[in-house]
Amino acid sequence: GLLSVIQKLKGSPEQELRIVLLGLDNAGKTTLLKRLASEEVSTITPTQGFNIKSVHSHGLKLNVWDIGGQRSIRPYWKKYLGSTDLLIYVIDSADQKRFEETGQELAELTEDESLTGVPLLVFANKQDLVTAAPAAEIAEGLSLHTYRDREWQIQACSALSGEGVQVEMGASGLCRAGRGPKGLRSHPSSFQDGMNWISSQIVNRKK
Repeated sequence: GLLSVIQKLKGSPEQELRIVLLGLDNAGKTTLLKRLASEEVSTITPTQGFNIKSVHSHGLKLNVWDIGGQRSIRPYWKKYLGSTDLLIYVIDSADQKRFEETGQELAELTEDESLTGVPLLVFANKQDLVTAAPAAEIAEGLSLHTYRDREWQIQACSALSGEGVQVEMGASGLCRAGRGPKGLRSHPSSFQDGMNWISSQIVNRKK
């Protein structure tokens, strides 16, 4: 879990890692990124190109690339995938009319050679809305259980409030390749704990 990750990093130079943050327009990517960076989220404008934020977590410098999700920008997503250590994909849980569209985009991304074996973290965002679909239902719709070539995790959250992110750092809580969300043991946590999960996945992959 997290303790072993910290112990291995203790006394070593800070590692700089690259994370790509993708999802359809209006999924809440920029709000999520600002929340992860502990910035004000009251005023958000749509990302027309890309934003870059650096988040420090347990000896890791995580450079997060937030790339716009408008239909006109998506063809350029693959130009940003080189040397990616982890893919974060954000979904608007309340916009069920676009679930098929966002699922297709994610499937195409994971087939790209640049992302072979790269861990996937899906944020089922906007869980504060009454029309939001549960994370387990979204995972089923995205067929995440078929992703056997990488480790993956799905987390229900509200980027606007910063609440609802659930993560379990123990081995029994990790969605390993081929395991679905029913195998998760989760507990209420913070966005920083979500970053801890990211850090652990990247470190394990770089061993």
